Amino acid sequence: MKTITPKQLEQLERKWYIVDAKWLTLGRLASKIAMVLRGKNKVSYAPHVDNWDYVVVLNCDKFAATWKKMSDKMYYTHSGYLGWLKESNLSELLVKKPTKALELAVVGMLPKNKLKKSMISRLKLVAWVDHKYGAQMPEELKL
Repeated sequence: MKTITPKQLEQLERKWYIVDAKWLTLGRLASKIAMVLRGKNKVSYAPHVDNWDYVVVLNCDKFAATWKKMSDKMYYTHSGYLGWLKESNLSELLVKKPTKALELAVVGMLPKNKLKKSMISRLKLVAWVDHKYGAQMPEELKL
């Protein structure tokens, strides 16, 4: 039995999805977004074919965190010099960079290969309700 591979140019139909992240749990939201960015919600899924969709996330700083993650979950950055390891918790990161926490969660759930950069470039994070992607007519993604 032969494996059927979808052709990239014939089935190239990229959709735009919009998600309101308000009061959704961070991990569950990130896993659903990663699944759409990877293209696993399509029938013509193939891990090596670029047929992924775009995802616009609104209110990406107003997600819900379970238990005490706002104070206990730590993010680390290192400059490369000795002793310059910086750490901040989730609540501090949301104040400094409101979109960074959700971006890091989604990036961690994507496969670690050469396609990761093009997948994450199709994720558009907005920290408010107004966005500039109305011309693409995004569909609401049910989570």
